[in-house]
Amino acid sequence: MADDSIFAADFRSAPYWWEAAAPETPIPDPLPGQVDVCIIGGGYTGLNCALELARNGVNCLVIDENRIGWGASSRNGGLITGGLKIANSPQAAQLPDEDRERLVAEAIGTFRFVCDLTSREGIDCDLAPVGRFTCAWSKGHYDKLAASVESVARLTGAGAWMVPPERQHEEIGSNHYRGGQVAEGAGTLHPAKYVRGLARAATQAGARLVGACKMTSMRRGSSGWIVSTTRGEVSAANVMLATNAYTGPEAPWFRRRLVPVASFMIATEELPEDLVRKIAPKARAMADTRRVLSYFRLSPDHRRVLWGGRVGTQDMDPRESARRLHRVMTQVWPELAKAKVTHSWNGNVAFTFDFLPHLGAHDGVHYALGCQGNGVAMQSWLGFQAARAMISAQPSDSMFARFPFTTKPLYSGDPWMLPAVLAWYHLRDWIDRTRG
Repeated sequence: MADDSIFAADFRSAPYWWEAAAPETPIPDPLPGQVDVCIIGGGYTGLNCALELARNGVNCLVIDENRIGWGASSRNGGLITGGLKIANSPQAAQLPDEDRERLVAEAIGTFRFVCDLTSREGIDCDLAPVGRFTCAWSKGHYDKLAASVESVARLTGAGAWMVPPERQHEEIGSNHYRGGQVAEGAGTLHPAKYVRGLARAATQAGARLVGACKMTSMRRGSSGWIVSTTRGEVSAANVMLATNAYTGPEAPWFRRRLVPVASFMIATEELPEDLVRKIAPKARAMADTRRVLSYFRLSPDHRRVLWGGRVGTQDMDPRESARRLHRVMTQVWPELAKAKVTHSWNGNVAFTFDFLPHLGAHDGVHYALGCQGNGVAMQSWLGFQAARAMISAQPSDSMFARFPFTTKPLYSGDPWMLPAVLAWYHLRDWIDRTRG
């Protein structure tokens, strides 16, 4: 029987972040007939690209099927982890030493990029460089984290250390994990305030932003591209695809290389101060090492818990996803069993088949795609890099432009296999846990 006792009386099936910064609905404006660059997608990627282009005098237009910032950019957890996931990834470990160092250094540097950007543009988004605590799901996972801690500290230029199980209460008030890794070169922000600030900065720099404008096709024209939309056509010398997990059949080559996965979040009601201090004494960004991971943090005012995870593979009733997340949350923090849920929502993230983000151009279409669920800093950086490549008219020297953007045979962009993959990952997590 469904447990509805967990829901607050004012429960909303909308992002908690929208209470302070709902995506704005601009006044409808005619599309320009011609621009230098048409950017498809109004999230972190597209807006960072537009901001850099406009700052350099490039006439650019951003279009989005929904409101600007409506997608994952205002729905994520607001954890800025830079390249810590890539630093600990088997994909990085397989590269030659020099390439691995460059890749990890660039990825980790994306955190500083966001810090510098928000400071320079005056974007008030509750950015807090509080660091990250990665919770080890098993002893084996702890050992893998320990093997990376020295390189994380060296590459971030910030503190990084291991916290054994007997001391993990210094970081998280729970016995659920097996210790973990602290990395100070990470933090949190308010994602919806950040994307709204980016939109305003890009507009002030001269970019044009148009929401409720879906791209229906793009084709070669006499001087570049003709982008057809539900609001009319635009001629553009260059096209930039920044749709990530929301890439549709209008861009089939790219869609075949992206696996969209739903990620779900809840917000609790306001909690007593002593309880908050007990469960999250350092108020860090937190996530665990499971394949079916959970990620969590305190709200910017330190009065609520925001909990996210992969409790399904596609959209579902927000109350059902809330129930599932609440069950997982209270396994970690039993003290929250009676905490009411005030908000439940989801957004889509994009995975690639090599688990790396990709940047470049294909048949003349520029792109920055595949954040692997860590897009706050990474997609911001890749959008900026795409703009630099268009300004210079040269291929990007980013490491993320060096890897082939591959797909799998018979994959069309419809992730029919995800339920089976999720079940397999659950099994692998169970095996890891039982081994210690």
